Amino acid sequence: MATLTYQQPLHRVRSAILRLPILDSYLLREMLGPFFFAFGAFLLFWALNIFFLAADYIINQHAPFFLVLRFVVFRIPQAIPMAFPFACLFAALLAMGRVMGDNEVTAMRTAGIPVMRISLAPLAFGVVMFAIAYAMNEWVAPASVDLSTRTFYQIIYHTDALPVEPQFFRKDPDTGNTFYVGQVGFDNRTMMNVQIFKPAKFGPWNETLQAKTATVEGSSLALHDVVDTRYNDDGFVTNQQHVNNVTIGLPLGETAAQFTSTVNNDPWTMSSKSLRTQVNALQAQGIGGTAMGNLQINLADKLAWPFACIIGVVVAVPLALRFGRRGRMLGIALSIIAFFAYYLMVSSASAFGRNGAMNPYLAAWLPNIIMGVAGAILLWLEER
Repeated sequence: MATLTYQQPLHRVRSAILRLPILDSYLLREMLGPFFFAFGAFLLFWALNIFFLAADYIINQHAPFFLVLRFVVFRIPQAIPMAFPFACLFAALLAMGRVMGDNEVTAMRTAGIPVMRISLAPLAFGVVMFAIAYAMNEWVAPASVDLSTRTFYQIIYHTDALPVEPQFFRKDPDTGNTFYVGQVGFDNRTMMNVQIFKPAKFGPWNETLQAKTATVEGSSLALHDVVDTRYNDDGFVTNQQHVNNVTIGLPLGETAAQFTSTVNNDPWTMSSKSLRTQVNALQAQGIGGTAMGNLQINLADKLAWPFACIIGVVVAVPLALRFGRRGRMLGIALSIIAFFAYYLMVSSASAFGRNGAMNPYLAAWLPNIIMGVAGAILLWLEER
């Protein structure tokens, strides 16, 4: 006996979560164009500024062009913490200013849509950009800046003249050695009266090298006419001899093992976890001062600067609603002024945080607090 079966068509599955309301999707589309424009312009300006500074090595020191270009490209992600907030501020001002200038916001409010509801999409955009900026600043920028720093050392080794400033002590963070150069010869390649202090496990030094001259050979420093002095744990001389030549490795050299090494004390090349570990270690040793303040501010900035994406939107929305009818040029001008004011506050607060006049963590977050409170008040006034 045949049976007839009725097969119902499958319903098209649509996720309500992925479907944005028309109002939100409309405002987000308005923000995307200005955001990418401002983000690209900021990174381009940053890259050109670094390139012009580095061009001296190409023109006057005859450094390889592509080596300098690699240094510039890898340095660009350092601008990410500031590029994202500026782009969010710019995008929110222009997008909301455009819809305000065309009286679309007035129509929305006439239809009973409150200002807070209109601001929801820009604020959500700021939150998403904050998450992306934080992730890139935490994992992408440190590795990239580290490669850029190592490329810069390669540039130094390829230049016609070493950029060594005489009569200054400098420490190599990789080896702990302290270098001193009395003066640089007329050929700009030969260093004279060179002293190298090698740290001891117990006590200040276990060996010092005093050379009449030194030159860079590949990724090594060749010392000539050297007096090699050894010390015991109490600091007394145990042996001293004259050596014709001594070769030691330069910091951040060009060998594969050295180039891929991640040993670097530059805060820009460290993640939050690494910075926090270093801060805790210094605190355990009772070390403070400017060095500690710098590390604490850099640690706080790892979160504070990306969070400025949200602050930028909070400030931009009420400004756009209030001045949007006066055209896009005013929106661009307001973006630059607001960002400049924020940058001044960051610089001033950081100075107070470094010298101990203010808690470093408060100093890092103070510009966000001030701008966020001001934006929230303006937004509340627009709602009323």
